[in-house]
Amino acid sequence: MSTLQLVLAQINSLVGDIPGNTARVIEVANRAHRELGADLVLFPELTLCGYSPEDLLLRPSMQTRVEAALEALKAVQLPCAILIGYPRHLNGKLFNMAGLIANGELVAEYAKQKLPNYQVFDEKRYFTKGDQPCVVDIKGISVGFSICEDIWHREPIQQTVEAGAKLILNINASPFHRGKSLQRQELISTQARVAETPIVYVNWCGGQDELVFDGGSMVVDADGQICARAEEFAEQLLPVSVSQQSGRVTLLPGEVAPLMGDLASVYQALVLGVRDYVNKNGFNGVVLGLSGGIDSALTLAIAVDALGKDRVEAVMMPFHYTSDLSKTDAADQAQRLGVDYREIGIEPVFDAFMGALAEEFAGSARDTTEENLQARTRGVLLMAISNKKGAMVLTTGNKSEMAVGYATLYGDMVGGFNALKDVPKVLVFELARYRNTVSEVIPETVITRPPSAELAPDQADTDSLPPYEVLDEILNLYVDRDFSAEQIVKQGFERSIVERVVRLVSRNEYKRRQAAVGVRISERGFGRDRRYPITNGWKAGE
Repeated sequence: MSTLQLVLAQINSLVGDIPGNTARVIEVANRAHRELGADLVLFPELTLCGYSPEDLLLRPSMQTRVEAALEALKAVQLPCAILIGYPRHLNGKLFNMAGLIANGELVAEYAKQKLPNYQVFDEKRYFTKGDQPCVVDIKGISVGFSICEDIWHREPIQQTVEAGAKLILNINASPFHRGKSLQRQELISTQARVAETPIVYVNWCGGQDELVFDGGSMVVDADGQICARAEEFAEQLLPVSVSQQSGRVTLLPGEVAPLMGDLASVYQALVLGVRDYVNKNGFNGVVLGLSGGIDSALTLAIAVDALGKDRVEAVMMPFHYTSDLSKTDAADQAQRLGVDYREIGIEPVFDAFMGALAEEFAGSARDTTEENLQARTRGVLLMAISNKKGAMVLTTGNKSEMAVGYATLYGDMVGGFNALKDVPKVLVFELARYRNTVSEVIPETVITRPPSAELAPDQADTDSLPPYEVLDEILNLYVDRDFSAEQIVKQGFERSIVERVVRLVSRNEYKRRQAAVGVRISERGFGRDRRYPITNGWKAGE
């Protein structure tokens, strides 16, 4: 009987830091062998350079650094074999590779065959697809390699099995969106069952700009049953024992972490996205405007969960139209979370701006200009605090507002990162209630009161927008699912409302292009997923 001890290294790498990532691989491989008896450690896709390196792949020095990393991994004489991902040039072409390093040698390489070029992926911009299987004998077991997208298609799996593989190892950089973890599990189970071959699936865990990689590495037997699964949104070494007898590979049952519920997984994606963006970019902490409204309240909770209370500052910036309840709720939440909190009134600054503009505005009636100036005054103050303290500004607009432009450019849109950029307003409320089930950090009145920008007397969001329950459904159909306005009307929505929403989405592309990057949680976020021209004559009705 042959036995093989695998360890799935669900780790968090830094894009572009090839020396740092290499050192981490060495440290993890040594620990996996020492503590878990690993014969082979599996690392995620493109571990050496991080995912996604984007146009760093086009720099000539990328290959020099990758080759140096591979030489370092061979020279260090690791106590176990490793399967690791990296980009590599061969015969003038760039491939997305998985390489097996054992006993100081690069034993085998596999080039990714299926290159995703949809949603956030554009691998065909960089890589040439492979066309050959790679099957290697490891301790008497025939093991086949594959990379991420390969496992979503039948051909690479069938090709690998026909080449003699009794076990498939699949290394991944698969980003999160709602429902993805269950979708992956069902896919891997089906593929293993059809191929009658166990599949070992290791995934990245960490944030990279707008993408969050949620881990959830798993091992599935030939019957499609889960034998082991790592936690989501956490680094982990997951051991798996493999044996082969009479030509059949079996997997010993291991730890199976439960899948998170929908709201829990979304919330953890937001937390991880904020944490990694702030930490990987070297900020001391974050500062945000705490208005007493639901969006900034949820953002504050996420920030504290991501970074700890000592690295978060909240600033209430009241004006004439700011209600006493808003001030009370903001102070209450700041006290509950224990963050540094202060109140800076914006009236003197606003008045100074208006004084400077008095001649320019002479004879003009008051309009949204003065409302926007309030928001821009707040933006100036937040950016000044950011510059002085090295704390990044978290902006707090949600996906519904970003879609229709219900935000002030250079005002409440000011900031380096937006946790809620891909979170529709209705989901904001759901996440706030979810967070309060963990510990009640958001005052109930923040959740129950009607949303308002408080930039004018008795202002409510519904003065300018349809109810969010209606707006979010229309936006889901138009933005996320590519329905035309006519198709949306046929779903039962009022034509005038649909046409207005569609116009707002189209005319505010220029704002979204200037908005802060933010965590992606859907299959169609504003960013890498959806890239529309600002200047265009497209008619959205059809």
